[in-house]
Parts: sequence; C-alpha cells; structure tokens
Amino acid sequence: MSNMATESAASSRIAALLDAGSFVEIGGAVTARTTDFNMQEKETPGDGVVTGYGVIDGNLVYVYSQDASVLNGAIGEMHAKKISAIYDMAMKMGAPVIGLVDCAGLRLQEATDALEAFGTVYRKQTLASGVIPQITAIFGTCGGGLALVPALTDFTFMEAKKAKLFVNSPNAIPGNTAEKCDTASAAFQSEEAGLVDDIGEEEEILGKIRALVCMLPCNNEEDASYDECLDDLNRACEGIENAAEDTAIALANISDSNIFFETKKNYAKDMVTGFIRLNGMTVGAVANRSKVYDEEANLVEEFDGSLSAKGAKKAAEFVEFCDAFNIPVLTLTNVAGFKASKCSEKTLAKAAAKLTYAFANATVPKVNVIVGKAFGSAYVAMNSKSIGADMVYAWPEAEIGMMDADLAAKIMYADADAATIREKAAEYKELQSSPMAAARRGYVDTIIQPADTRKYVIGAFEMLFTKREDRPSKKHGTV
Repeated sequence: MSNMATESAASSRIAALLDAGSFVEIGGAVTARTTDFNMQEKETPGDGVVTGYGVIDGNLVYVYSQDASVLNGAIGEMHAKKISAIYDMAMKMGAPVIGLVDCAGLRLQEATDALEAFGTVYRKQTLASGVIPQITAIFGTCGGGLALVPALTDFTFMEAKKAKLFVNSPNAIPGNTAEKCDTASAAFQSEEAGLVDDIGEEEEILGKIRALVCMLPCNNEEDASYDECLDDLNRACEGIENAAEDTAIALANISDSNIFFETKKNYAKDMVTGFIRLNGMTVGAVANRSKVYDEEANLVEEFDGSLSAKGAKKAAEFVEFCDAFNIPVLTLTNVAGFKASKCSEKTLAKAAAKLTYAFANATVPKVNVIVGKAFGSAYVAMNSKSIGADMVYAWPEAEIGMMDADLAAKIMYADADAATIREKAAEYKELQSSPMAAARRGYVDTIIQPADTRKYVIGAFEMLFTKREDRPSKKHGTV
C-alpha cells in the first residue's frame, strides 16, 4: 500500500520485516523546511526516514526506517518529528515500535532544531518504556547521541559486518584506533558492551525480530503472546540433568517444541536469559551457566560457576523487562558463590544488589528450579524463596546451603584429621546442604526428578496464573 516511487534500502527492510503488503506509510510527503546553507536546493524525500505501520504474523507494529540515500540518513527536525509521531500512535494503540537505524548522525545544517526534535524522541522513548515493547536494529551507522536510542529500547540487533554503534568513534578515543580495537563493531557491542542482543546478516536479523515480536505481549496491559501448544505437557525431559551446566540446552529441552529465544546471547555467557514457551505461554527464563556447548556438542567455553557482575546486570535488566510486561519468570539455579576477581569486585556488590532487587520487586509469577549448587548469598539473589519465589523445586542431586560441604568441614574442624573431616563433611551435607534439609525447612517446596521438570514448571505457572501481589505505595525504588 506504500506509494514510494523507488524502493530504497529503508523501504525494502520494512517490506522484508512485515507481512506481505501490510505496510502503510505515514508522512511520506514530509520534507525538510530549513533554508540555511541553501538546504532548500537539496531534495529530502520523507526527510530521510520512512515511517508507518503494518503487521507481523497479524500483530500490529509501528516502524521507522532511516534512509541513508537522503543526506546519508542524517537526522533533521522533520525526520525526528516523524519518529515522535510514530511513537504517539503506538502508545495510543498499544503496539510495539521497531526502529531500523542507518544514520550519519544529526544534521549539522539544522543544529538546534534537530537537537530539539531529537530530544523529543528520547522523551517519547522514555514514556513508552515499560508500556510497549521497543526494538532497534542497526544496519549502518548509529553514532553519537543516536547510540542512546538503542540503549533506551528493550532489544537491539546489529548487522554483523557494516553496522557501527558508538558514542565516540574508535578513532576519537585517545590512544585507540579502529584497527587496534573496533569499539563500534557488532562483535564488541554484543560481547563486551552488552548492548546488543544478537548479530547477523540483514535477513537473519529481520527474521529474529519477527520471531521476537510473536513471543512478546503487544503492551503492558493486553497480552497477545500466547500460541497453541502442540507439545505434550507431561513430556519427560530425558537426560536434562546432563545440561545442568549448559542451561541454554536445558531451557530449550523444557520449552514447548524446544523453542528458546536467547537475549544478549554473546554477553556474560555465564548467565543465560531469554524466552521459552510453556503450554503456549511466553515465560522469561534466567539461568546460571558454567559450560557452553556448540551445536555439535563441543565444549567451547567454561566458567567457574560463580555469579559475575556482568551476569547479574544482564539478568536484572531482563527480569525488569519481564515484570513490566507481566511475563512470568523461571530460573534454573546453579551457582557456587560470587565471582572473585579484581575487575568484577568493582561493580559486583551493586550488580548483585540490582539482581536481588529485580527478583524481589517483580510481582509476576516466579518459579525457581535448583539444578545444581545453590551456595551463599549468590543463591539468595537467584530468585530464592526468601526474596519472593512463589514455587521452588530442586533436583535430588542439588546442594543448597552456605558452601561446599568439604570446605565447611575443613573450616569447622580445622585441626581434625582427614578421616574426621570426611565424616563431618558427609554429616554437613546431609544436615545442611541437601535438598531434603532445605525442604524440611520449607525453603524448597518439592524435590523433583530432572525428567519431570517440564511437567512441574507448567503446573506451577498454571496455578500461579491468577497471582496478584501488591508492593508498598511509592513512586519507584532507587536501586
């Protein structure tokens, strides 16, 4: 239905993203109005951005796509106003906004007008946060103040080769060059900065956005994220105990038809976050991970089983998103303590506090399955009963307590011989760190066989479906 005369990259991306023939363009006739520096002599069709609405698998979405063929996609006053207008419509209709970014930055010829209009985009994004899902995909340059746009949205994707995301370009950083460390690259932004959920070729990214939109609610009040479940609700998860260390595999095993949409895939891989489906319902999943296996079952990365600052930050942000959009949360806990390193120590206390706060503050249904170790305050922060988990399950081989039983025995009986320490360690394990010890005190609700995990978590979320829980009246927390 769009009447664009020539098919630009901006338009073809929209066509590939949306259901065939569903796009309706808004503001196609808008052009720049400034005359400074002879700007009136330059053609600015659509002022460098294509905006409108359409559907993804029948779900209404609003889209803006920057056109690099118009002044390199630079943002002028009318360009930014068109994006703001799309946000206004999306908020009224309660539908997601998807931004396809390919931009040379702010338009120098429009200076304060462009800055003023661009500031309005920030404000619209802020007001929309937690009300409608916001997704950004970067196909070209996204630099300077524009880098705040993906950071203000919920999910970000980057084209692997040509896309650049930066506040300061690599060459503008003292002592650095792009050859030395390309801080604007998709690899850096997804692995080190943690701003990007996934990278890939253009077609792959658009496919991922389509899949993600179909898993998310359309807004924070109405939920269209359910899908028919064609999988057996009581399906046994045979061999899932072998995935206690690579919980991305375990989550896929639990989910309907093995669907798992992983978020922040390449960042802080010691923590897994993403969406699964349980009896057709979207559930947010958070899990500790100590080993990473590829599709050929080769071990590619290994971690020490501790909670890191980056992992805690990644999980906290994900839980806050789920809570804002009424998405239930499942955790698979396997954590041996806090990460001990000089680098992590700088931010670990605050990051762990944010994770604790995110779980404790969330009022959505929360289920925890302890699949391995659950030691110390790191376990408490991982959606434990004490900070508000509604249901806690544990596998029979789980260890729950202050620390490893052997270490506890060595500390308590420092002067004893080896045989005594072995005996006391066995005693400590039985009395203080077995799942039965935790269950006797009510910290674990049920000890389950690993193969029954899918059946139990589906049952728990069905039971918790009507959960209502209030928090003390306040404007917002400050953690």
